Amino acid sequence: MAKDKYSAIWVSHSSIGSFLECPRGYYLRNVYKDPETGHKIKVVSPPLALGSAVHEVVESLSELKTSDRFKEPLLDKFNRSWKKVSGKMGGFLDEDTEYKYKIRGEEMIRRVTNHPGPVAELAVKINMELPYYWLSEEDNIILCGKIDWLKYNSQSDSVEIIDFKTSKNEEGVESLQLPIYSLLVHNCQKRKVDGAWYWYLSNSDTMVKKELTDIESSADKILKIAKKMKLARQLERFLCPSGEQGCRNCRPYEMVLKGEAEKVGQDEYKADIYIISRPTMSEEEDSKIL
Repeated sequence: MAKDKYSAIWVSHSSIGSFLECPRGYYLRNVYKDPETGHKIKVVSPPLALGSAVHEVVESLSELKTSDRFKEPLLDKFNRSWKKVSGKMGGFLDEDTEYKYKIRGEEMIRRVTNHPGPVAELAVKINMELPYYWLSEEDNIILCGKIDWLKYNSQSDSVEIIDFKTSKNEEGVESLQLPIYSLLVHNCQKRKVDGAWYWYLSNSDTMVKKELTDIESSADKILKIAKKMKLARQLERFLCPSGEQGCRNCRPYEMVLKGEAEKVGQDEYKADIYIISRPTMSEEEDSKIL
């Protein structure tokens, strides 16, 4: 089969994670398009808005020279980014909730300013708007994804993967995120991957190192899942493991389909943005503030 990226199945860390949690949720997030608008649908929430604003600020620094990264206060950049997710566009139903989340974001940005660590050091930027490579030409599957940060080690001419976390929850030991990022970095640029780290910006000034599995094992594991995703799309069979009652992954999107959500705009990729006006299982778990 000749390579054709437009007919290929594209998979990423987020889509693979969504599929493993709930195939129905994966379908509604990544495949389904509103028959009236022809657009995909997206349900926003305060935790997503917080993560989006913080990531936009921190990740943008890798495009600047080290001497220029802190010339403009990061809080000023954060305030500009926050405007994009303020109000209903970020899933905020009241000013008090938005204020609490914005304060959390400001605390993370101050942490990066006061303890920049790798953010103040040399970085590598992959020259692709969306890094991707052919996971399997035979199966017509492409693996893609954006890496938060690649720290450059000049002595060894190598890189280290850094992923910024805005959630209070730690990534599970079975997470495929860093193995997927390792595959992307290995195949989308020439330098050796020397390590991988998580930085939990909500509660730590330092990073947590994670061991990476070998490239071949990671590629085999990801490809097996990607083939299941491809088969589900071919069969058009996407079932929620919780049955007809749904789960926290698919229920918000089912509410959109039932007309129980409010459309508030479009994102940069022209997906229709919706908010849920009453708490869902996901919202209750992810946005509790004490």
